[in-house]
Amino acid sequence: VQLQASGGGWVQAGGSLRLSCAASQRISRFNDMGWYRQAPGKQRELVAGISSVGVTNYADSVKGRFTISRDNAANTVNLQMNSLKPEDTAVYYCNAGVVNDFLGTRYDYWGQGTLVTVSS
Repeated sequence: VQLQASGGGWVQAGGSLRLSCAASQRISRFNDMGWYRQAPGKQRELVAGISSVGVTNYADSVKGRFTISRDNAANTVNLQMNSLKPEDTAVYYCNAGVVNDFLGTRYDYWGQGTLVTVSS
């Protein structure tokens, strides 16, 4: 499975960016997909996630500003980021998870990351 992230770039505070993650396989096979980010000197954190049936969850820091969506026909997951802040600056990674309920295991696939820079 390959995940190709795109859409990062530079934007001024208050601006918007849209990230897209294209999967090489049908995304319906994944239990969930999401976007994580890692800022310099910080741990990677979950930004937003979406389940196979469309249930979403967000980090408190992005609620009301970011929206995650999935397009099963196009095999993509998107992250619309509005009202961006300098603290949103990070490398953003696309993630897809496959859960084996019988074994109680989870396998994660990761994209290559895309840099988002928000200037004040």
